[in-house]
Amino acid sequence: MEPEEDSFVQLPCPSGPGTGSLALAREHVRQEIEHCKELCSALEQDHVELQVATGALEQRTRELRKYRERLDENFKQQKYLIREEEIRLQNSILLARELKNTLMQKHQMLNKTLEDKRKKVFWKDPEMMLLPTLPEKKMAFKGLVTNKDENKLILTPLVHYALPGGSALITFEKAEVAQRIIEAKEHTVDLSCGEELKELDQCRVRVQAAPVDVLLPSALEIRLTQSSRSIILSDLPRLDIPEEALMDKLEIFFSKTRNGGGEVESTELLDNSGQAVLTFADNGVAELLIERGRIQVPLGKQTYELKISPCMSGEVSNLQLQASRCPRTVLLSGIPDVLSEEPMRDTLEIHFQKPSRGGGEVDSLGYVPAGRHGVAVFTEDAE
Repeated sequence: MEPEEDSFVQLPCPSGPGTGSLALAREHVRQEIEHCKELCSALEQDHVELQVATGALEQRTRELRKYRERLDENFKQQKYLIREEEIRLQNSILLARELKNTLMQKHQMLNKTLEDKRKKVFWKDPEMMLLPTLPEKKMAFKGLVTNKDENKLILTPLVHYALPGGSALITFEKAEVAQRIIEAKEHTVDLSCGEELKELDQCRVRVQAAPVDVLLPSALEIRLTQSSRSIILSDLPRLDIPEEALMDKLEIFFSKTRNGGGEVESTELLDNSGQAVLTFADNGVAELLIERGRIQVPLGKQTYELKISPCMSGEVSNLQLQASRCPRTVLLSGIPDVLSEEPMRDTLEIHFQKPSRGGGEVDSLGYVPAGRHGVAVFTEDAE
C-alpha cells in the first residue's frame, strides 16, 4: 500500500470525539473539490485551444502542400516548353544550314552555267569578255576600234558650268597668271575705253576673282548587258551607194532563214565605224548568228566577209565624283550692268591682258550680262 503523502486528497484525522472536527473535514473536502473543478476547467480550455491551433496548423500544412504541388507542375510545364523551344530552334538551324548549302550549290551551278555561256559566245573573240560594269544612266558608246589600246576605255570630260548674270569666265594661257589674279581677289577695272561712257573718263568698277571648281568622275562602273535580239556587223565595205541602200541590202539578206536570219525589226549604221546594228523580231536568231562569228554577204557585185559580234548595252551602276580646280580659268563676279555685252567683254580682256595689272595672255573669255544666265562647257586640255 502507497504511503500516505502520495494520496490525492488528504483528510485530517479526528483526534477526538465531537461534531466540530467532522464539520471541519467536510469543509476542507468541499474546498478541495472546488479547486479540482477549477483545474479541470482550465485543462479543458487549454485542450480546446490546442485543438484549434492543431486544426489551423493542419490547414496551413495542406495549403502549403498544394502550393508546392502547383509549383512542381508549373516547373514541369516550363521545362517541357523550354525543351520544345530548343528542339524547334535546332530544327530551324538545321533547315537554315540545308538552305544555305542548297543556295551555295545553285550559286556554283549558275556561275558554271554563266562561264559556259561566256565561253560559248566569246571563244572566237576574247576581246569581248569585258568584266567591268558600266552607270544607271542611258548612254550609248560609239567609237572606232583600233589595234592599239583595245582594252582601254577613254572618257573625255565635257563639264557644263552654270554662269549667273554679271559674271565672266576668263581662261589664261598660263596657270600662274590665273593664280595671281585669284590671289588678288578684287580688281578695279577702268571703263574709260568704253564708247558709251566718253563723258566719264575715270569710271571704274570693282570685280571679284575666284577659282573655278568643277566635279569630275573619279570612279566609274558600267554594267554591260548583252542584247538577246541584236547583233553588230563589222568590217562593212565602203561602197559607192547611199547608206539607206546598204541597210536595205543587209536587211534583205539577214531576213532570210536560209542565211540563218529572221524577221529584221530595225537597222542602224554607226557613224564612221564600219559597223551596223541589226535587231531581229524574235529571240534566238541573234544567238545563232553570233555563234557563227563570220558570214559571207553579197553586196553589189562582190561578196564580203562580215564579222558578227554581240550587241552590248551599258548602264552606269556607280559614279563617284571629286572636285577639281581649273588651273587656268578664273571666275569674275560682281560685274555691274554699265556697258553692253561686246564693249564689256573687250574691256575685261584688255584689262586682264596687261602684265602691269598681274595679267597675261588671255586664251578665251565668256561674259554674261546682269539679268541673264549662261552655261560654260569645259573640256580636257590637249597635251
